[in-house]
Amino acid sequence: MDQYRKKIEQSLASAYPDTEIVFTEPPDPTMGDISIPCFTLAKTLRRNPSVIASDLAEVISKDPELHFVKKTENSGGYLNIFIDKPLLVKDIITAILSQGPAYGSSSSGRSARAIVEHTSINPNASPHVGRARNALIGDCIVRLLRFEGYEVEVHYFVNDIGKQIAMLLLGAMQKSGHPDPAISSCRSGLPGSPDFSVNSEGSGGKNIRFEDLLDIYVAINKKAAEDPDIEKQVFSLLYALENGDSQIRGSFRTLVNTCIDGQSAIFEKLGIKYDVFDYESDYIYKGTAAAVLEMLRQTGKLEEDEEGRLALNQSEYSLPLKAPYLVLTRKDKTSLYPLRDIAYTMDKIRSAPDMNIVVLGEDQKLYFRQIAAALDLLGYKAPEPVHYSFVLLAEGKMATRKGNVVLLEDFMNEAVSKATAEIRKRRDCSDPAAASAIGFGAVKYAILRASNDKNVTFDWDSALSFEGESGPYLQYSLARINSIFKRSGEVLQADPEKIDYAVLSDPLEIELAKEAAAFPSAVRSALKSYSPHIIAGYVYGLTKKFSVFYHECPVLNAESDELRMARLCLIEAVRQVILNCFGLLGIEPVDIM
Repeated sequence: MDQYRKKIEQSLASAYPDTEIVFTEPPDPTMGDISIPCFTLAKTLRRNPSVIASDLAEVISKDPELHFVKKTENSGGYLNIFIDKPLLVKDIITAILSQGPAYGSSSSGRSARAIVEHTSINPNASPHVGRARNALIGDCIVRLLRFEGYEVEVHYFVNDIGKQIAMLLLGAMQKSGHPDPAISSCRSGLPGSPDFSVNSEGSGGKNIRFEDLLDIYVAINKKAAEDPDIEKQVFSLLYALENGDSQIRGSFRTLVNTCIDGQSAIFEKLGIKYDVFDYESDYIYKGTAAAVLEMLRQTGKLEEDEEGRLALNQSEYSLPLKAPYLVLTRKDKTSLYPLRDIAYTMDKIRSAPDMNIVVLGEDQKLYFRQIAAALDLLGYKAPEPVHYSFVLLAEGKMATRKGNVVLLEDFMNEAVSKATAEIRKRRDCSDPAAASAIGFGAVKYAILRASNDKNVTFDWDSALSFEGESGPYLQYSLARINSIFKRSGEVLQADPEKIDYAVLSDPLEIELAKEAAAFPSAVRSALKSYSPHIIAGYVYGLTKKFSVFYHECPVLNAESDELRMARLCLIEAVRQVILNCFGLLGIEPVDIM
Protein backbone atom coordinates (compact mmCIF):
# COMPACT_ATOMS: atom_id res chain seq x y z
CA MET A 1 0.00 0.00 0.00
CA ASP A 2 2.99 2.29 0.51
CA GLN A 3 3.46 3.00 -3.19
CA TYR A 4 -0.16 4.15 -3.51
CA ARG A 5 0.08 6.43 -0.49
CA LYS A 6 3.26 8.02 -1.82
CA LYS A 7 1.73 8.75 -5.22
CA ILE A 8 -1.43 10.17 -3.68
CA GLU A 9 0.66 12.26 -1.29
CA GLN A 10 2.76 13.64 -4.18
CA SER A 11 -0.38 14.54 -6.10
CA LEU A 12 -2.00 16.33 -3.16
CA ALA A 13 1.22 18.15 -2.29
CA SER A 14 0.95 20.20 -5.48
CA ALA A 15 -2.53 21.37 -4.51
CA TYR A 16 -1.78 21.73 -0.79
CA PRO A 17 1.89 22.72 -0.40
CA ASP A 18 3.37 22.78 3.10
CA THR A 19 0.42 20.75 4.37
CA GLU A 20 0.94 17.34 5.98
CA ILE A 21 -1.46 14.71 4.67
CA VAL A 22 -2.11 11.90 7.14
CA PHE A 23 -3.19 8.46 5.92
CA THR A 24 -4.96 5.77 7.90
CA GLU A 25 -6.57 2.44 7.13
CA PRO A 26 -10.38 2.24 7.30
CA PRO A 27 -11.64 0.01 10.13
CA ASP A 28 -13.76 -1.95 7.67
CA PRO A 29 -12.49 -3.04 4.21
CA THR A 30 -15.88 -2.18 2.72
CA MET A 31 -15.10 1.45 3.56
CA GLY A 32 -12.05 1.54 1.29
CA ASP A 33 -8.34 0.73 1.24
CA ILE A 34 -6.87 4.08 2.28
CA SER A 35 -8.42 6.86 4.31
CA ILE A 36 -7.49 10.52 4.83
CA PRO A 37 -8.93 12.09 8.01
CA CYS A 38 -9.53 15.78 7.33
CA PHE A 39 -10.05 17.10 10.86
CA THR A 40 -6.43 18.14 11.41
CA LEU A 41 -6.41 19.78 7.99
CA ALA A 42 -9.56 21.64 8.97
CA LYS A 43 -7.69 23.38 11.78
CA THR A 44 -4.84 24.33 9.46
CA LEU A 45 -6.96 25.38 6.48
CA ARG A 46 -9.85 26.76 8.57
CA ARG A 47 -12.43 24.93 6.49
CA ASN A 48 -15.06 22.26 7.07
CA PRO A 49 -13.55 18.72 7.05
CA SER A 50 -16.23 17.50 4.63
CA VAL A 51 -15.46 20.33 2.19
CA ILE A 52 -11.75 19.54 2.38
CA ALA A 53 -12.48 15.86 1.68
CA SER A 54 -14.44 16.85 -1.44
CA ASP A 55 -11.60 19.08 -2.65
CA LEU A 56 -9.05 16.29 -2.12
CA ALA A 57 -11.28 13.88 -4.05
CA GLU A 58 -11.42 16.31 -6.98
CA VAL A 59 -7.63 16.63 -7.09
CA ILE A 60 -7.27 12.84 -7.08
CA SER A 61 -9.86 12.33 -9.81
CA LYS A 62 -8.09 14.75 -12.18
CA ASP A 63 -4.58 13.25 -11.81
CA PRO A 64 -3.89 10.63 -14.55
CA GLU A 65 -0.99 9.29 -12.47
CA LEU A 66 -3.56 8.05 -9.94
CA HIS A 67 -5.26 5.68 -12.39
CA PHE A 68 -5.18 2.96 -9.71
CA VAL A 69 -7.86 4.82 -7.71
CA LYS A 70 -11.18 3.26 -8.61
CA LYS A 71 -13.34 5.66 -6.61
CA THR A 72 -13.42 7.91 -3.55
CA GLU A 73 -16.10 8.48 -0.91
CA ASN A 74 -16.57 11.47 1.40
CA SER A 75 -17.74 10.04 4.73
CA GLY A 76 -18.08 12.22 7.83
CA GLY A 77 -14.87 14.18 7.36
CA TYR A 78 -12.91 11.21 6.02
CA LEU A 79 -11.94 10.72 2.40
CA ASN A 80 -12.05 6.99 1.75
CA ILE A 81 -10.09 5.80 -1.28
CA PHE A 82 -10.79 2.55 -3.11
CA ILE A 83 -7.93 1.00 -5.11
CA ASP A 84 -8.63 -1.08 -8.22
CA LYS A 85 -8.60 -4.59 -6.68
CA PRO A 86 -6.99 -6.65 -9.50
CA LEU A 87 -4.23 -4.08 -9.81
CA LEU A 88 -3.85 -3.89 -6.02
CA VAL A 89 -3.47 -7.65 -5.63
CA LYS A 90 -1.10 -7.91 -8.59
CA ASP A 91 1.13 -5.12 -7.31
CA ILE A 92 1.30 -6.66 -3.84
CA ILE A 93 2.10 -10.19 -4.97
CA THR A 94 4.62 -9.26 -7.65
CA ALA A 95 6.42 -6.89 -5.27
CA ILE A 96 6.76 -9.57 -2.60
CA LEU A 97 7.86 -12.30 -5.03
CA SER A 98 10.34 -10.08 -6.84
CA GLN A 99 11.98 -8.77 -3.65
CA GLY A 100 11.89 -12.07 -1.76
CA PRO A 101 13.95 -12.06 1.47
CA ALA A 102 14.46 -8.28 1.11
CA TYR A 103 10.73 -7.53 1.01
CA GLY A 104 9.80 -5.17 3.84
CA SER A 105 13.18 -3.46 4.07
CA SER A 106 13.56 0.18 3.05
CA SER A 107 17.38 -0.03 3.34
CA SER A 108 17.24 2.94 5.72
CA GLY A 109 20.48 1.92 7.40
CA ARG A 110 22.65 1.51 4.34
CA SER A 111 26.21 2.82 4.94
CA ALA A 112 25.44 3.42 8.64
CA ARG A 113 27.07 1.64 11.59
CA ALA A 114 25.36 0.61 14.80
CA ILE A 115 26.39 -0.91 18.11
CA VAL A 116 23.82 -2.81 20.12
CA GLU A 117 24.74 -3.85 23.64
CA HIS A 118 22.43 -6.45 25.08
CA THR A 119 22.29 -9.29 27.60
CA SER A 120 25.35 -8.20 29.69
CA ILE A 121 24.13 -10.30 32.61
CA ASN A 122 26.39 -11.00 35.55
CA PRO A 123 28.71 -13.92 34.76
CA ASN A 124 27.82 -15.73 37.97
CA ALA A 125 25.47 -18.53 36.90
CA SER A 126 23.40 -20.07 34.16
CA PRO A 127 20.89 -17.43 32.94
CA HIS A 128 17.28 -17.67 34.00
CA VAL A 129 14.30 -17.00 31.77
CA GLY A 130 13.92 -13.45 33.06
CA ARG A 131 17.44 -12.52 31.99
CA ALA A 132 16.83 -14.10 28.60
CA ARG A 133 14.30 -11.40 27.75
CA ASN A 134 17.14 -8.90 27.42
CA ALA A 135 18.97 -11.16 24.96
CA LEU A 136 15.85 -11.94 22.91
CA ILE A 137 14.78 -8.30 22.59
CA GLY A 138 18.34 -7.25 21.79
CA ASP A 139 18.74 -9.95 19.16
CA CYS A 140 15.50 -8.96 17.45
CA ILE A 141 16.63 -5.32 17.34
CA VAL A 142 19.92 -6.44 15.81
CA ARG A 143 18.02 -8.43 13.18
CA LEU A 144 15.79 -5.44 12.40
CA LEU A 145 18.79 -3.17 11.97
CA ARG A 146 20.62 -5.62 9.73
CA PHE A 147 17.43 -6.11 7.72
CA GLU A 148 17.43 -2.35 7.15
CA GLY A 149 21.05 -2.42 5.97
CA TYR A 150 22.92 -1.29 9.08
CA GLU A 151 26.36 -2.71 9.78
CA VAL A 152 25.73 -3.94 13.31
CA GLU A 153 28.22 -4.95 15.98
CA VAL A 154 26.78 -6.78 18.99
CA HIS A 155 28.49 -6.08 22.30
CA TYR A 156 28.33 -7.82 25.66
CA PHE A 157 29.63 -5.87 28.68
CA VAL A 158 31.16 -8.44 31.03
CA ASN A 159 30.92 -7.41 34.67
CA ASP A 160 33.96 -9.40 35.78
CA ILE A 161 35.05 -7.39 38.80
CA GLY A 162 31.87 -6.59 40.71
CA LYS A 163 30.91 -7.68 44.20
CA GLN A 164 28.74 -10.50 42.87
CA ILE A 165 31.65 -12.01 40.94
CA ALA A 166 33.90 -11.72 43.99
CA MET A 167 31.18 -13.54 45.96
CA LEU A 168 31.16 -16.31 43.39
CA LEU A 169 34.96 -16.58 43.40
CA LEU A 170 35.02 -16.77 47.19
CA GLY A 171 32.35 -19.47 47.06
CA ALA A 172 34.37 -21.42 44.50
CA MET A 173 37.45 -21.17 46.72
CA GLN A 174 35.60 -22.35 49.78
CA LYS A 175 33.97 -25.18 47.88
CA SER A 176 37.36 -26.66 47.00
CA GLY A 177 38.40 -26.76 50.66
CA HIS A 178 42.14 -26.28 50.08
CA PRO A 179 44.39 -23.25 50.74
CA ASP A 180 45.76 -21.52 47.69
CA PRO A 181 49.40 -20.46 47.94
CA ALA A 182 48.93 -17.89 45.19
CA ILE A 183 46.40 -15.99 47.24
CA SER A 184 48.15 -16.61 50.55
CA SER A 185 51.31 -15.00 49.16
CA CYS A 186 49.52 -11.73 48.40
CA ARG A 187 47.56 -11.44 51.65
CA SER A 188 49.89 -9.08 53.41
CA GLY A 189 48.62 -5.52 53.35
CA LEU A 190 45.08 -6.40 52.30
CA PRO A 191 42.45 -4.89 54.56
CA GLY A 192 40.71 -7.65 56.52
CA SER A 193 42.88 -10.40 54.98
CA PRO A 194 40.74 -13.55 55.02
CA ASP A 195 41.83 -17.16 55.20
CA PHE A 196 40.99 -18.22 51.62
CA SER A 197 40.66 -21.77 50.40
CA VAL A 198 40.32 -22.85 46.76
CA ASN A 199 40.43 -25.75 44.36
CA SER A 200 43.45 -27.94 45.11
CA GLU A 201 44.37 -28.11 41.41
CA GLY A 202 44.56 -24.38 40.80
CA SER A 203 43.72 -20.95 42.09
CA GLY A 204 40.30 -19.39 41.76
CA GLY A 205 38.49 -22.65 41.27
CA LYS A 206 39.49 -22.93 37.63
CA ASN A 207 38.24 -26.52 37.54
CA ILE A 208 34.77 -25.45 38.66
CA ARG A 209 32.23 -26.38 36.00
CA PHE A 210 29.68 -23.98 34.57
CA GLU A 211 26.94 -26.26 35.84
CA ASP A 212 28.19 -25.78 39.43
CA LEU A 213 28.08 -21.99 39.47
CA LEU A 214 24.43 -21.40 40.38
CA ASP A 215 24.58 -23.68 43.42
CA ILE A 216 27.85 -22.09 44.52
CA TYR A 217 26.45 -18.58 44.11
CA VAL A 218 23.24 -19.32 46.00
CA ALA A 219 25.17 -21.06 48.80
CA ILE A 220 27.65 -18.22 49.33
CA ASN A 221 24.83 -15.64 49.41
CA LYS A 222 23.01 -17.66 52.08
CA LYS A 223 26.23 -17.92 54.04
CA ALA A 224 26.86 -14.17 53.71
CA ALA A 225 23.42 -13.45 55.18
CA GLU A 226 24.52 -15.28 58.34
CA ASP A 227 28.22 -14.38 58.48
CA PRO A 228 29.27 -10.68 58.23
CA ASP A 229 32.89 -11.72 57.72
CA ILE A 230 32.03 -12.97 54.22
CA GLU A 231 31.59 -9.40 52.97
CA LYS A 232 34.98 -8.42 54.38
CA GLN A 233 36.58 -11.28 52.47
CA VAL A 234 34.78 -10.22 49.30
CA PHE A 235 36.04 -6.64 49.53
CA SER A 236 39.54 -7.91 50.21
CA LEU A 237 39.38 -9.81 46.93
CA LEU A 238 38.21 -6.68 45.11
CA TYR A 239 40.95 -4.59 46.71
CA ALA A 240 43.59 -7.08 45.57
CA LEU A 241 42.06 -7.15 42.09
CA GLU A 242 42.12 -3.39 41.58
CA ASN A 243 45.57 -2.97 43.11
CA GLY A 244 47.45 -5.06 40.64
CA ASP A 245 47.58 -8.61 42.00
CA SER A 246 48.08 -10.60 38.79
CA GLN A 247 47.18 -13.97 40.30
CA ILE A 248 43.95 -12.66 41.75
CA ARG A 249 43.17 -11.11 38.37
CA GLY A 250 43.84 -14.43 36.70
CA SER A 251 41.49 -16.20 39.12
CA PHE A 252 38.70 -13.71 38.39
CA ARG A 253 39.19 -13.94 34.61
CA THR A 254 39.33 -17.76 34.60
CA LEU A 255 36.10 -18.11 36.57
CA VAL A 256 34.32 -15.39 34.56
CA ASN A 257 35.29 -16.96 31.23
CA THR A 258 33.95 -20.30 32.43
CA CYS A 259 30.61 -18.61 32.98
CA ILE A 260 30.67 -16.54 29.78
CA ASP A 261 31.46 -19.62 27.69
CA GLY A 262 28.57 -21.50 29.29
CA GLN A 263 26.10 -18.62 28.92
CA SER A 264 27.13 -18.00 25.30
CA ALA A 265 26.64 -21.66 24.41
CA ILE A 266 23.06 -21.52 25.72
CA PHE A 267 22.23 -18.34 23.82
CA GLU A 268 23.87 -19.67 20.65
CA LYS A 269 21.36 -22.53 20.65
CA LEU A 270 18.74 -19.80 20.26
CA GLY A 271 20.66 -18.25 17.38
CA ILE A 272 21.91 -15.34 19.50
CA LYS A 273 25.55 -14.43 18.98
CA TYR A 274 27.89 -11.68 20.13
CA ASP A 275 30.63 -9.96 18.16
CA VAL A 276 32.56 -8.37 21.03
CA PHE A 277 32.92 -9.18 24.74
CA ASP A 278 34.05 -6.05 26.58
CA TYR A 279 35.55 -6.81 29.99
CA GLU A 280 34.82 -4.29 32.69
CA SER A 281 38.13 -4.98 34.39
CA ASP A 282 40.04 -3.73 31.33
CA TYR A 283 38.82 -0.22 32.16
CA ILE A 284 40.62 -0.56 35.49
CA TYR A 285 43.76 -2.28 34.26
CA LYS A 286 44.30 0.20 31.41
CA GLY A 287 43.64 3.22 33.59
CA THR A 288 40.64 4.31 31.53
CA ALA A 289 38.28 4.54 34.50
CA ALA A 290 40.83 6.63 36.41
CA ALA A 291 41.17 8.97 33.42
CA VAL A 292 37.39 9.43 33.22
CA LEU A 293 37.30 10.10 36.96
CA GLU A 294 39.84 12.87 36.44
CA MET A 295 37.77 14.30 33.56
CA LEU A 296 34.77 14.41 35.87
CA ARG A 297 36.88 16.03 38.57
CA GLN A 298 37.73 18.81 36.10
CA THR A 299 34.02 19.64 35.75
CA GLY A 300 33.93 20.74 39.37
CA LYS A 301 31.01 18.42 40.04
CA LEU A 302 32.94 15.60 41.75
CA GLU A 303 32.60 15.64 45.51
CA GLU A 304 33.63 13.45 48.45
CA ASP A 305 30.73 12.41 50.64
CA GLU A 306 30.66 11.86 54.39
CA GLU A 307 31.75 8.24 53.90
CA GLY A 308 34.80 9.21 51.87
CA ARG A 309 33.33 8.08 48.56
CA LEU A 310 33.63 10.15 45.38
CA ALA A 311 30.24 11.13 43.96
CA LEU A 312 29.11 13.23 41.01
CA ASN A 313 26.76 16.08 41.85
CA GLN A 314 23.91 15.87 39.32
CA SER A 315 21.49 18.29 40.94
CA GLU A 316 21.29 20.42 37.77
CA TYR A 317 19.81 17.53 35.75
CA SER A 318 16.32 17.45 37.34
CA LEU A 319 16.73 13.89 38.57
CA PRO A 320 14.53 12.61 41.40
CA LEU A 321 15.48 13.95 44.83
CA LYS A 322 16.71 10.51 45.88
CA ALA A 323 19.34 10.55 43.14
CA PRO A 324 21.11 13.95 43.05
CA TYR A 325 24.46 12.17 43.39
CA LEU A 326 26.00 9.34 41.38
CA VAL A 327 28.49 7.49 43.58
CA LEU A 328 31.56 6.47 41.55
CA THR A 329 34.01 4.99 44.08
CA ARG A 330 34.08 3.23 47.42
CA LYS A 331 35.64 4.96 50.42
CA ASP A 332 38.99 3.28 49.59
CA LYS A 333 38.65 4.96 46.16
CA THR A 334 38.32 1.70 44.24
CA SER A 335 35.91 2.20 41.37
CA LEU A 336 32.25 1.28 41.29
CA TYR A 337 30.29 0.00 38.30
CA PRO A 338 28.88 3.41 37.20
CA LEU A 339 32.37 4.84 36.65
CA ARG A 340 33.42 1.88 34.54
CA ASP A 341 30.11 1.99 32.68
CA ILE A 342 30.66 5.66 31.77
CA ALA A 343 34.14 4.87 30.42
CA TYR A 344 32.79 1.90 28.45
CA THR A 345 29.89 3.87 27.00
CA MET A 346 32.22 6.63 25.85
CA ASP A 347 34.20 3.98 23.96
CA LYS A 348 31.05 2.69 22.26
CA ILE A 349 29.95 6.17 21.24
CA ARG A 350 33.33 6.92 19.68
CA SER A 351 33.30 3.59 17.86
CA ALA A 352 29.82 3.92 16.30
CA PRO A 353 28.55 7.50 16.20
CA ASP A 354 25.64 6.67 13.84
CA MET A 355 23.62 4.59 16.27
CA ASN A 356 24.13 3.23 19.78
CA ILE A 357 21.51 1.14 21.55
CA VAL A 358 21.57 -0.51 24.97
CA VAL A 359 18.94 -2.93 26.29
CA LEU A 360 18.20 -2.59 30.01
CA GLY A 361 15.61 -3.76 32.52
CA GLU A 362 12.98 -1.26 33.62
CA ASP A 363 14.61 -1.21 37.06
CA GLN A 364 17.59 0.52 35.40
CA LYS A 365 15.66 3.58 34.18
CA LEU A 366 16.84 5.96 36.89
CA TYR A 367 20.37 4.60 36.77
CA PHE A 368 20.52 5.14 33.02
CA ARG A 369 19.34 8.74 33.42
CA GLN A 370 22.21 9.27 35.83
CA ILE A 371 24.72 7.77 33.38
CA ALA A 372 23.25 9.91 30.58
CA ALA A 373 23.66 13.02 32.74
CA ALA A 374 27.30 12.17 33.45
CA LEU A 375 27.94 11.63 29.73
CA ASP A 376 26.28 14.94 28.90
CA LEU A 377 28.56 16.66 31.39
CA LEU A 378 31.50 15.28 29.39
CA GLY A 379 30.00 16.25 26.03
CA TYR A 380 28.71 12.82 24.95
CA LYS A 381 25.24 11.85 23.81
CA ALA A 382 24.01 8.78 25.66
CA PRO A 383 22.95 5.64 23.76
CA GLU A 384 19.28 5.03 23.07
CA PRO A 385 17.93 2.86 25.89
CA VAL A 386 15.45 0.06 25.33
CA HIS A 387 13.85 -0.81 28.66
CA TYR A 388 11.86 -3.96 29.28
CA SER A 389 9.75 -5.37 32.09
CA PHE A 390 10.21 -8.68 33.81
CA VAL A 391 9.46 -12.32 33.23
CA LEU A 392 7.57 -13.48 36.30
CA LEU A 393 7.01 -16.72 38.13
CA ALA A 394 3.65 -17.32 39.77
CA GLU A 395 5.19 -16.13 43.06
CA GLY A 396 6.83 -13.05 41.60
CA LYS A 397 10.12 -11.82 40.17
CA MET A 398 13.07 -14.18 39.88
CA ALA A 399 16.36 -13.61 41.73
CA THR A 400 19.52 -15.59 41.04
CA ARG A 401 21.03 -15.04 44.49
CA LYS A 402 17.96 -16.59 46.15
CA GLY A 403 17.81 -19.52 43.76
CA ASN A 404 14.10 -19.06 42.93
CA VAL A 405 14.61 -19.15 39.17
CA VAL A 406 13.55 -21.07 36.11
CA LEU A 407 16.77 -21.58 34.22
CA LEU A 408 16.62 -20.74 30.54
CA GLU A 409 18.40 -23.98 29.68
CA ASP A 410 15.84 -26.02 31.63
CA PHE A 411 13.02 -24.13 29.95
CA MET A 412 14.56 -24.81 26.54
CA ASN A 413 15.02 -28.51 27.30
CA GLU A 414 11.46 -28.82 28.56
CA ALA A 415 10.17 -26.99 25.50
CA VAL A 416 12.03 -29.40 23.20
CA SER A 417 10.75 -32.36 25.22
CA LYS A 418 7.15 -31.22 24.90
CA ALA A 419 7.61 -30.48 21.20
CA THR A 420 9.05 -33.98 20.72
CA ALA A 421 5.99 -35.50 22.39
CA GLU A 422 3.67 -33.44 20.18
CA ILE A 423 5.52 -34.51 17.01
CA ARG A 424 5.30 -38.18 18.01
CA LYS A 425 1.59 -37.78 18.64
CA ARG A 426 1.04 -36.21 15.22
CA ARG A 427 3.51 -38.20 13.10
CA ASP A 428 4.32 -41.27 15.20
CA CYS A 429 8.04 -40.56 14.84
CA SER A 430 10.79 -38.42 16.32
CA ASP A 431 12.39 -35.43 14.60
CA PRO A 432 15.07 -33.80 16.82
CA ALA A 433 15.68 -30.87 14.45
CA ALA A 434 11.98 -30.03 14.23
CA ALA A 435 11.55 -30.46 17.99
CA SER A 436 14.36 -27.98 18.66
CA ALA A 437 12.96 -25.49 16.15
CA ILE A 438 9.47 -25.76 17.64
CA GLY A 439 10.62 -25.69 21.27
CA PHE A 440 13.00 -22.77 20.86
CA GLY A 441 10.49 -20.93 18.69
CA ALA A 442 7.97 -21.31 21.49
CA VAL A 443 10.40 -19.80 24.01
CA LYS A 444 11.18 -16.84 21.78
CA TYR A 445 7.65 -16.03 20.72
CA ALA A 446 6.24 -16.34 24.25
CA ILE A 447 8.61 -13.57 25.35
CA LEU A 448 8.78 -11.40 22.24
CA ARG A 449 5.02 -11.16 21.68
CA ALA A 450 4.64 -9.03 24.81
CA SER A 451 5.26 -5.30 24.61
CA ASN A 452 8.60 -4.32 26.15
CA ASP A 453 6.82 -2.42 28.92
CA LYS A 454 4.59 -5.35 29.90
CA ASN A 455 5.53 -8.18 32.23
CA VAL A 456 5.66 -11.68 30.79
CA THR A 457 4.10 -14.34 32.99
CA PHE A 458 5.92 -17.66 32.78
CA ASP A 459 3.36 -20.09 31.32
CA TRP A 460 4.27 -23.46 29.80
CA ASP A 461 0.88 -24.27 28.31
CA SER A 462 0.31 -21.10 26.27
CA ALA A 463 3.93 -20.92 25.08
CA LEU A 464 3.92 -24.48 23.76
CA SER A 465 0.37 -24.61 22.41
CA PHE A 466 -0.07 -25.48 18.75
CA GLU A 467 -3.14 -23.26 18.74
CA GLY A 468 -3.59 -19.57 19.49
CA GLU A 469 -0.89 -16.93 19.69
CA SER A 470 2.25 -19.04 19.96
CA GLY A 471 5.42 -19.90 18.09
CA PRO A 472 4.23 -23.42 17.19
CA TYR A 473 1.02 -22.00 15.71
CA LEU A 474 3.03 -19.73 13.41
CA GLN A 475 5.28 -22.60 12.34
CA TYR A 476 2.23 -24.79 11.75
CA SER A 477 0.73 -22.14 9.48
CA LEU A 478 3.90 -22.05 7.41
CA ALA A 479 3.98 -25.86 7.28
CA ARG A 480 0.45 -25.81 5.87
CA ILE A 481 1.59 -23.65 2.98
CA ASN A 482 4.58 -25.93 2.40
CA SER A 483 2.22 -28.89 2.36
CA ILE A 484 0.05 -27.31 -0.34
CA PHE A 485 3.05 -26.89 -2.62
CA LYS A 486 4.29 -30.41 -1.96
CA ARG A 487 0.88 -31.87 -2.76
CA SER A 488 0.50 -29.72 -5.85
CA GLY A 489 3.74 -30.95 -7.35
CA GLU A 490 4.03 -27.50 -8.91
CA VAL A 491 6.85 -25.03 -8.69
CA LEU A 492 6.00 -21.44 -9.46
CA GLN A 493 7.83 -21.07 -12.74
CA ALA A 494 5.23 -18.87 -14.35
CA ASP A 495 5.96 -15.16 -14.52
CA PRO A 496 3.97 -13.60 -11.63
CA GLU A 497 3.45 -10.54 -13.82
CA LYS A 498 1.47 -12.63 -16.29
CA ILE A 499 -0.89 -14.27 -13.82
CA ASP A 500 -4.54 -13.19 -14.09
CA TYR A 501 -5.11 -11.73 -10.63
CA ALA A 502 -8.57 -10.51 -11.55
CA VAL A 503 -9.81 -13.98 -10.59
CA LEU A 504 -8.90 -13.22 -6.96
CA SER A 505 -12.15 -11.47 -6.18
CA ASP A 506 -13.07 -13.13 -2.88
CA PRO A 507 -12.79 -10.61 0.01
CA LEU A 508 -10.71 -13.17 1.94
CA GLU A 509 -8.13 -13.26 -0.86
CA ILE A 510 -7.94 -9.50 -1.08
CA GLU A 511 -7.65 -9.04 2.69
CA LEU A 512 -4.91 -11.65 2.86
CA ALA A 513 -2.95 -9.83 0.15
CA LYS A 514 -3.45 -6.48 1.89
CA GLU A 515 -2.26 -7.97 5.19
CA ALA A 516 0.91 -9.20 3.49
CA ALA A 517 1.41 -5.70 2.09
CA ALA A 518 1.34 -4.25 5.63
CA PHE A 519 4.66 -5.90 6.50
CA PRO A 520 6.92 -2.94 5.51
CA SER A 521 4.87 -0.67 7.75
CA ALA A 522 5.23 -3.14 10.64
CA VAL A 523 9.00 -3.18 10.14
CA ARG A 524 9.17 0.62 10.24
CA SER A 525 7.07 0.79 13.40
CA ALA A 526 9.04 -1.96 15.15
CA LEU A 527 12.37 -0.33 14.36
CA LYS A 528 11.21 3.17 15.26
CA SER A 529 10.24 2.10 18.78
CA TYR A 530 12.58 -0.92 19.06
CA SER A 531 9.54 -3.09 19.73
CA PRO A 532 9.77 -6.74 18.63
CA HIS A 533 6.17 -7.34 19.73
CA ILE A 534 5.00 -5.37 16.68
CA ILE A 535 6.51 -7.97 14.34
CA ALA A 536 5.25 -10.79 16.57
CA GLY A 537 1.72 -9.40 16.55
CA TYR A 538 1.82 -8.69 12.83
CA VAL A 539 2.84 -12.22 11.80
CA TYR A 540 0.19 -13.71 14.09
CA GLY A 541 -2.44 -11.54 12.40
CA LEU A 542 -1.17 -12.62 8.98
CA THR A 543 -1.29 -16.32 9.87
CA LYS A 544 -4.80 -15.94 11.30
CA LYS A 545 -6.00 -14.46 8.01
CA PHE A 546 -4.24 -17.22 6.13
CA SER A 547 -6.00 -19.81 8.29
CA VAL A 548 -9.41 -18.37 7.39
CA PHE A 549 -8.42 -18.28 3.72
CA TYR A 550 -7.12 -21.87 3.93
CA HIS A 551 -10.47 -23.20 5.16
CA GLU A 552 -12.66 -21.12 2.83
CA CYS A 553 -10.68 -20.83 -0.41
CA PRO A 554 -9.36 -24.15 -1.77
CA VAL A 555 -6.09 -23.83 -3.65
CA LEU A 556 -5.45 -27.19 -5.29
CA ASN A 557 -9.16 -27.79 -5.86
CA ALA A 558 -9.86 -24.30 -7.15
CA GLU A 559 -12.62 -23.88 -9.74
CA SER A 560 -10.18 -23.20 -12.59
CA ASP A 561 -6.51 -23.48 -13.48
CA GLU A 562 -6.29 -19.69 -13.55
CA LEU A 563 -7.68 -19.42 -10.02
CA ARG A 564 -5.40 -22.21 -8.77
CA MET A 565 -2.28 -20.49 -10.14
CA ALA A 566 -3.35 -17.09 -8.78
CA ARG A 567 -3.95 -18.58 -5.33
CA LEU A 568 -0.62 -20.40 -5.45
CA CYS A 569 1.07 -17.06 -6.17
CA LEU A 570 -0.85 -15.48 -3.30
CA ILE A 571 0.17 -18.09 -0.72
CA GLU A 572 3.75 -18.05 -2.03
CA ALA A 573 3.80 -14.32 -1.25
CA VAL A 574 2.33 -15.00 2.19
CA ARG A 575 4.95 -17.68 2.78
CA GLN A 576 7.72 -15.23 1.90
CA VAL A 577 6.41 -12.63 4.34
CA ILE A 578 6.12 -15.21 7.13
CA LEU A 579 9.71 -16.30 6.48
CA ASN A 580 10.86 -12.68 6.61
CA CYS A 581 9.09 -12.27 9.95
CA PHE A 582 10.71 -15.45 11.24
CA GLY A 583 14.09 -14.04 10.23
CA LEU A 584 13.45 -10.94 12.34
CA LEU A 585 12.19 -12.90 15.35
CA GLY A 586 14.86 -15.59 15.09
CA ILE A 587 12.31 -18.39 14.67
CA GLU A 588 13.24 -21.40 12.56
CA PRO A 589 10.70 -22.64 10.00
CA VAL A 590 9.53 -26.26 10.13
CA ASP A 591 8.55 -28.02 6.91
CA ILE A 592 6.24 -30.62 8.42
CA MET A 593 4.33 -30.50 11.73
